[in-house]
Amino acid sequence: MRRVLIVDDEDKLRTLLARIVSLEGFEVLQAGDCKTALKRLEQNDIDAVLCDVKLPDGNGVELAKKIKDKFPTPEIILLTAYGNIPDGVQAIKNGAFDYIIKGDDNNKIIPLLHRALEKVDLAKRVQQLEKQLGDKHSFDKIIGKSKAFQKAIDLAQKVAVTDTTVLLTGETGTGKEVFAQAIHQASHRAKQHFVAINCSAFGKELLESEMFGHKAGAFTGAIKDRKGLLEEANNGTIFLDEVGEMSLELQAKLLRVLETGEFIRVGEAKPTKVNVRIIAATHRDFQKEIEQGNFREDLFYRISTFQIHLPPLRERVIDIEILANHFINISLARTNKKIKAVSPAFYEALKQHQWKGNIRELKNVIERSVILCDDGLTIEDLPIELQNTEKSKSKTLSVFELANAEKLHIQKVLNYTNGNKTKTAELLGIALTTLYRKLSEYGLE
Repeated sequence: MRRVLIVDDEDKLRTLLARIVSLEGFEVLQAGDCKTALKRLEQNDIDAVLCDVKLPDGNGVELAKKIKDKFPTPEIILLTAYGNIPDGVQAIKNGAFDYIIKGDDNNKIIPLLHRALEKVDLAKRVQQLEKQLGDKHSFDKIIGKSKAFQKAIDLAQKVAVTDTTVLLTGETGTGKEVFAQAIHQASHRAKQHFVAINCSAFGKELLESEMFGHKAGAFTGAIKDRKGLLEEANNGTIFLDEVGEMSLELQAKLLRVLETGEFIRVGEAKPTKVNVRIIAATHRDFQKEIEQGNFREDLFYRISTFQIHLPPLRERVIDIEILANHFINISLARTNKKIKAVSPAFYEALKQHQWKGNIRELKNVIERSVILCDDGLTIEDLPIELQNTEKSKSKTLSVFELANAEKLHIQKVLNYTNGNKTKTAELLGIALTTLYRKLSEYGLE
């Protein structure tokens, strides 16, 4: 039930108003002064406040500001016996929903209260959606138990609370945007915009317009002024995916943003200031790009203040089954299907695959398999290349062969080291070149 707080020092008027409001189906709380009103708000979930302007220990106009500063959601309707324009204007500035005169406007109170509560309902839905969005993109939702991946999560959590520029590195499909969103949600900018742009998806001119905006008439088709994504992300976070694809000219403009917080729109002369956190990502080797003249060294040092490397899926063998189960549940929900079981051979085939497309590829494979399966997920539901890999291995090595025992042992050590081949070779007591030869021989690459 919605709660309405009535604040008035005149007992008879307050009781009468409480009776009228309660007949509308609302729970009514009462207070005779500012101090009691604030106490009621602290102790109860109040949706709306009907408040007299003149109170024994203060003024309702000023009380509205105190309420809004401390409790932003409830809407406040101020009631006064002697209305005047300056008070009305100040009341609205202080966050009041409306300001009406007692007696003359009594018939407006209930309709006004309903409109105020509609605004409260909308605000609560927005808060709920923001919470769901925050939960969806929190670090708790990132899946992975391997040591290398947990190290990346730990680094991201530590840098999230700062305003430091972050560079996420790793192969395509390793989850860089997921990390960027989690960093944003864990920062003090979480309530502001998170804006993502893939720098490889645009040509130079279009990317410049998208990022920095343009003035009307700057080029053919620019019929009106347009904000760029940097302005859209003001006070929030902008994620520059595949920043290595950006042209040298745009790199210079990005460098200026990092150094001064300013940029110039296309076709404009005056600079625009922004306060934005930049998270960049790349799958490229920036040292090679710098040597080849494709990326500015000074920009690299500015965006790589804090680097986090996301390991490829083939180095996270321990996480494959966990991720597969996650995607299976998602796909089952989407397709409204039910399965009885997942065969061990299905999981084994997933673990043996190289996953050049990483998590994105795994997600697509699982979705396809769920669509094709009947009662349960089997190796036959996987793409042919995954089936052949697993079947060829099972045919090549029988359970009685010594080579099979060696293969299984190497796989176990690889799982233990989370795919770290150097560490695996050390634990096995063999040369790294020997390990690579055996990995190739047993199809464990």
